[in-house]
Amino acid sequence: MKVLVTGANGLVGQALCAHLNQSEHQVIRAVRTASKSWDVVIGDLDDKTDWSKVLSSDVYAVVHLAGKVPLSSSAYGVQANRYRQVNTLGTANFARQCANYGVKRFIFVSTVKVLGEGQDDPYQIDNLAMPADDYAISKWDAEQMLKQISDETGMEVVILRPPLVYGPGVKGNFLHLMKTIDKGVPLPFGLIRNQRSLIYLGNLVDSICSCLTHPGAAGKTFLVSDGEDVSTPELVRRIAIAMERCPFLVSVPISLIRLTGILLGKKAAVNRLLSSLCVDITPVKEELGWIPPYTMEEGLLATVKWYRTVKAIE
Repeated sequence: MKVLVTGANGLVGQALCAHLNQSEHQVIRAVRTASKSWDVVIGDLDDKTDWSKVLSSDVYAVVHLAGKVPLSSSAYGVQANRYRQVNTLGTANFARQCANYGVKRFIFVSTVKVLGEGQDDPYQIDNLAMPADDYAISKWDAEQMLKQISDETGMEVVILRPPLVYGPGVKGNFLHLMKTIDKGVPLPFGLIRNQRSLIYLGNLVDSICSCLTHPGAAGKTFLVSDGEDVSTPELVRRIAIAMERCPFLVSVPISLIRLTGILLGKKAAVNRLLSSLCVDITPVKEELGWIPPYTMEEGLLATVKWYRTVKAIE
């Protein structure tokens, strides 16, 4: 099939396009700025973006990855209007143009954060939405607009809500954590008893491909993850093992960590660090027969291998 991938030069986009090409699909790479000669430059994403140059070639399916994301905890709570312009209005504008050009299926990669943060029990797909920041709100609003467009036009919409994505090319807090562990810096996480879901890049790409072809995916929303939940200290230990390092975890009282976060003006970031955020992926297993093809151990080893290669070049 002919598949249009937006955000094709991003973390997920590059991996997805490579996988689709290997599967002999015809891929159109839509990007904001070109990094390869075959990229199609669309420019900024908003409610006025013209997608005709990529939609006029009989596109069967679209995977919409492009958007504005907070790359670090410090980026939360800023530029709320920009999140809405790009993630909400830009997505709705794009989807309507897709429907007008006869696109059959539209896959939107949202975020588990539309359901909220800090719940001890695993999030279920039918939980009420409680987005806690401007980024999550923009994604939730986009989901609602997409469902409306689907109802009006008949275009099949599939929504995926992944947790934190890691893998070769990862940036932000996960990369910072890897660097910290690699340097042997003490981490005050020894007493944290939360549970977090993550998804390895290869697993996310595989889930997207399942949603591209499975007839049962049409009109559905799915939570996806590695299927393994870990606490923050356990994640540190697993990364350290993959790096062949000794984890340096210090048992600092949770109350002191919270106080430090308040004093440093990073209360929200610390709360996310301490809280749980895990998901139940039973529905996607049962309805699509999707099983994560990679374990978390395999995903972390691949990420560390990439990290070592980049570090050697630097």
